Amino acid sequence: MTDVVMPQLGETVTEGTITKWFKNVGDTIAVDEVLFEVSTDKVDSEVPSPVAGTITEFVVAEGDTVDVGTVLVRVDTGGEPAVQSAPAAASAPAAEPAPAPAARASAQTAPLPSPPIFGAPDEPGDGRLLSPVVRRLISDNGLVASEIVGTGMAGRITRADVELLIQAASDGSPSPASKAASASSLPPTEPQQVAAKPAPAAAVEPVGKRDEVIALSNIRKVTGTRMVETKQTSPHVLTAIEVDYENVERVRRAHKAQWKAEEGFSLTYLPFIARALADALEDFPQLNASITDTELTVHGDLHLAIAVDLDFAGLMAPVVRNVDTKRLRAISRDIVDLASRARQKKITASEISGGTFTITNAGQYGTLMQFPLINQPQVAILSTDGISRKPVVVTHTDGSEAIAVHSVGVLALAWDHRAFDGAYAAAFLDRMRTILETRDWEAEI
Repeated sequence: MTDVVMPQLGETVTEGTITKWFKNVGDTIAVDEVLFEVSTDKVDSEVPSPVAGTITEFVVAEGDTVDVGTVLVRVDTGGEPAVQSAPAAASAPAAEPAPAPAARASAQTAPLPSPPIFGAPDEPGDGRLLSPVVRRLISDNGLVASEIVGTGMAGRITRADVELLIQAASDGSPSPASKAASASSLPPTEPQQVAAKPAPAAAVEPVGKRDEVIALSNIRKVTGTRMVETKQTSPHVLTAIEVDYENVERVRRAHKAQWKAEEGFSLTYLPFIARALADALEDFPQLNASITDTELTVHGDLHLAIAVDLDFAGLMAPVVRNVDTKRLRAISRDIVDLASRARQKKITASEISGGTFTITNAGQYGTLMQFPLINQPQVAILSTDGISRKPVVVTHTDGSEAIAVHSVGVLALAWDHRAFDGAYAAAFLDRMRTILETRDWEAEI
């Protein structure tokens, strides 16, 4: 009999929620056959079985959140009892070595604003590990981890433990631990910090016979939390510019058939934009940066996060590494590979971490312009919106003008006003436009 346990899905992930079992008791399972689906604060993944045999018992039910190392299911393998840790995916690459603490804090990102690093003690004398969600709840509500009694494995503080304290406080009857924690953690100049926090939203009752109540998925909850955080953290500004893509379009038309035959996927505008972005950032490096309340870290390498839609169920932002060292074809291959595996839930936690700049691409739906939210702790995110055929004024070399029909679209940049000012953002977009409109893209193909 073999015990299959919750795998480690990334160096900072300590728990996961079982969202789906693919087998039933009595079913046979093969090595590397998908056994279950797990959701963490970083990634949703389908996890293959590390062993072959017959399912005898499910220890954890769908919807349960458990720690890494927890026994999930027992499999009769016909051998001696053993404990097996399932890998994140059969072909997943090994996790990258952990960066130094300072670099890790400044560079970490996620499909949306990144969770805090955890694994170190929260405060002197408190050596317990906290998940990003629990850490954030404790911090946002002025609590002290060492004064909270944990009900999880080995006394670990769970999300439910913290939410019970918060709920008790909102009902006007906080527990002694939560009152002491709140009082000890508030600065003298901010006595109303906890009182000013909104109480949990009341449930909305259906009012019509055709109403449907849909429980928010884990990815929707995490997305909501991250989006509120980024709006509260960064003073967002939007700067947009119109780009004439005809120079790019001529190359796409000339090579799209051969490209599709050679690569197996279409040649889109996105890799051209990513390539132009990499060059523009060389002249405007402060956009390829991470920020805290006191310092801006300008990154020497461009690790580009690309927002990927997961069939309208949520977003994920896998990271293309070292875009500044790659040409158009390599960038395109990486984008397609990561996006495909993200939709198949074959992506790993390490592949959605460490981004330094983000692109979100809604242009396939013909959007005019959108205002994206910054992927914390980055300082900017670029929206690539719809490209359509429009009449434009063309100036010839002799100075004469004419009307022509070109492919035109908008690039919209949301940026953090703490990092730089409007002139810097506008000059960056102008540089991107110049590259897209004038580069010899034939040489890239």
